[in-house]
Amino acid sequence: MEIYILRHGIAEDPLPGMRDADRALTPEGVKKLQTVLRRAREAEVKPSVIVTSPYRRARQTADVAKEVLRGEGTLVESRSLTPDSSPEAVWDTIREHRSEPQLMLVGHEPLLGSVYAYLLGCPGLDLDVKKASLGRVDADRFGAQPRGVLCWLITPKLAAD
Repeated sequence: MEIYILRHGIAEDPLPGMRDADRALTPEGVKKLQTVLRRAREAEVKPSVIVTSPYRRARQTADVAKEVLRGEGTLVESRSLTPDSSPEAVWDTIREHRSEPQLMLVGHEPLLGSVYAYLLGCPGLDLDVKKASLGRVDADRFGAQPRGVLCWLITPKLAAD
């Protein structure tokens, strides 16, 4: 399985009284996402399922991904991708979709950095997952502990023309 890990794009600063979950993407955030996702489309990224955090900025990121990748995949919201979740909960979500050839996860930091480390079997790995970055980890076993291989990771700066 090809597991694509997409961090949400740049979001608006919270206003007084605003819940973190309600923050929306900024126009700049959408633009940077589109740049990364166009490169992904060139690499034939076509997830059949996109699992996203229910937070507004993540859901908007998943919508942009589906549009730019011209995907027909299903969008699924999962609390396992909220900022306070755990890599183990994300692994359980991945395992639920193990029959899919390509799966995309859309979420937040610091969770996604921990997910990379967990999938790669390196819990001490410290990874700075940039906003709107997209990475690919391949996994072929779905036991209790993952053993993935990092294939690539692209940031908006690297994707820019």
